[in-house]
Amino acid sequence: MKEFSRQASTRLAMIIAVALMTVTQVSARTLERKQLFDAGWQFALNDSTKWRAVNLPHDWSIEGAFDKDAPAGNDGAYLPTGKGWYRKTLLLDKAYKDKTLRLYFEGVYMNAEIYVNGQKAGGHPYGYSSFFVDITPYVVTGKNEIEVRVDNSKQKNCRWYSGSGIYRHVWLLTTGKRYIDEWSVSVATPDIHTVNLSADVVMEDGQRKAIQKTLHVENPRLWSPEDPYLYETTLEAEGDMLPVTYGIRTIDYSAEKGLILNGKPLKLNGACVHHDNGILGAAAYDAAEYRKVRLMKEAGFNALRTSHNPPSETFLKACDELGLLVIDEVFDGWREKKNDNIYDYSTLFDQWWQQDIDAMVLRDRLHPSIFCWSTGNEVIERKHIGIIKTARQLATRIRSLDPQHRPVTSALAAWDRDWDIYDPLAAEHDIVGYNYLIFLAESDHQRVPERVMMQTESYPRDAWKNYRAAMDHTYILGDFVWTGLDYLGESGIGRYYYEGEVPGESWERPLFPWHAAYCGDVDLTGLRKPISHYRSMLWNQDGEQLYMAVREPDGYYGKVKTSMWSTWPTTENWNWPGWEGKDIEVEVCSRYEKVRLYLNDALIGEQPVSECKTVFTLPYQPGKLRAEGISGGTVKETVTLRSAGETTTLRLTADKPSMKADGQDLVFITVELQDADGILNAANDIELTATVKGTASLVAFGNADIKDCGSYIDSVHKTWKGRALLVLRNNGKKGPVSVTVSGQGKSSLTGKITIR
Repeated sequence: MKEFSRQASTRLAMIIAVALMTVTQVSARTLERKQLFDAGWQFALNDSTKWRAVNLPHDWSIEGAFDKDAPAGNDGAYLPTGKGWYRKTLLLDKAYKDKTLRLYFEGVYMNAEIYVNGQKAGGHPYGYSSFFVDITPYVVTGKNEIEVRVDNSKQKNCRWYSGSGIYRHVWLLTTGKRYIDEWSVSVATPDIHTVNLSADVVMEDGQRKAIQKTLHVENPRLWSPEDPYLYETTLEAEGDMLPVTYGIRTIDYSAEKGLILNGKPLKLNGACVHHDNGILGAAAYDAAEYRKVRLMKEAGFNALRTSHNPPSETFLKACDELGLLVIDEVFDGWREKKNDNIYDYSTLFDQWWQQDIDAMVLRDRLHPSIFCWSTGNEVIERKHIGIIKTARQLATRIRSLDPQHRPVTSALAAWDRDWDIYDPLAAEHDIVGYNYLIFLAESDHQRVPERVMMQTESYPRDAWKNYRAAMDHTYILGDFVWTGLDYLGESGIGRYYYEGEVPGESWERPLFPWHAAYCGDVDLTGLRKPISHYRSMLWNQDGEQLYMAVREPDGYYGKVKTSMWSTWPTTENWNWPGWEGKDIEVEVCSRYEKVRLYLNDALIGEQPVSECKTVFTLPYQPGKLRAEGISGGTVKETVTLRSAGETTTLRLTADKPSMKADGQDLVFITVELQDADGILNAANDIELTATVKGTASLVAFGNADIKDCGSYIDSVHKTWKGRALLVLRNNGKKGPVSVTVSGQGKSSLTGKITIR
């Protein structure tokens, strides 16, 4: 501790010498109870004395270069990790003496240690848990130095991209000496007309006083994915007031009836999602978290699994507001390490499992979107005799904390196929999670007829089989595909590749330059892949009815090789120069009885639809491809694909027309190469340069190619299949933002957009 104090004193002297440093000044007389504490930090990497200004959320790993020798390897997207320091000055006036001051960290990856004026005030090792630090005993009137040490140097510690740093929000909480404990708040609805709220007030001596509030709702509007209605109220006690948002809904489940939401049967069309935001890395910007959830909603999903850790609070808030059910998962593994991840959660489990379960359940139990808790994923020790006791401990702890009595699951797997020996382990869960094993459902049901199941992971290519399994059996609640979105790390999962390239799966050998997973229904730029349209068509009868895409001809770029989580490379693209006269396959997904296909207005054929799909084979010729959906002999709908000419235009499309002047808001801008008729040219990619002026800065620039190792933080990046993505961040000021994107070396090829 003395050694650290000397270091802290040196750093403090350096801080005072910095002329342009942001200082957060608060007056306790006017201070809000909860203030965002993200702006005005300084950061130094690997104990360096070179400090630079950053605003949170911040992920330093995404700022580095891709390196095949990076310690995190393929799991960590071949990006750097290491250690980092954050510091910020908090200036307090005299009125703070009557207040309790706490810092609330939503997530720091990992091994966070928090220091206030050189004294250690708290911390947390697990990088996915939120935690509080009471700084009241350490602060003084005037300047206070807040420092955060982050250590992500011990690798490997995660099987996917974790990012590094304070990658979620930090909040300053100011209350009286008596205050309502935020994580003590719970909501129970014994019936749809009664809402019981309870919480604890923390007293000056640390004792707790229980408070309760009961509300009667005459005509409740029930929360559901179709109508995600939320109620708001407040809890008040001892001079403190806390807003509470909740939903009213009922959930039941059984092998005989399946999942029942608000009295109606519901099948889960689910997706697993990791916590990163693609080219933004792990930084959990609110706008990025909402966009992630919105993309999943638009792709037709009604449920998400937070594989394999608690998500950000904003992610759950978005699920509440947009209407997606959630499996909230706490751990990837328990006491046994996963693969060569020698520093993963297995090193923390015995000391920290209860605190981290508490952090998940107490933080998240108010969210109506959460219908199920998960204690783990494919735990390695599943054959050990002590596994039953561990599973029971975790589930019992969760049940003791959740007044809504949500079911508990765990994602189970048996790669050696000796599945029936896991019956005692499965029995410790209310719903049994099957990873890639739902083909055993019928025999399991005969053996254990009361078991309720859901497939917690599945291969994308098995969409039809998994859909039918859920629809044909009430005891199968649904399916969660691996995955909803492409993500960084687990590099190469879901890839297709060509003969002569590095073969195999990601766990067999390093696959650099592949640095991400390509198994998502939605790619890194937010574009839905053909498998997404097909899956949504299966599960959403009132949604999309007709969709057309083209399978890449085998041998066009090389002989195609697929992997376990991949589908055949298929795109909405009718540009295949050099393939004229050779056979090409056109895949049409449809809910109509038949499909007719035309090329340049000449009939190619009419085919019946089976399993919501039909495939035409025809000689390729450029022009216009048209598919018609037919029912009862009548054309109900038409879709077309057209060959593109030479790229003449860069089209820039923003996901919204304006930004909030809060220093946090983002806008996502899609860049597309188009011909004179506005048709996407996916055949000839080029390098682009982006210039941003005004009240925002460029924070990410990339494409969906998981083996393109160009930096995501540079202003120069190539397109892939005719597309790229820009992300801008507001700088805290109002005013317009102008964005110019130019094709390098082609002065006439320029796109511009203004965000107000």
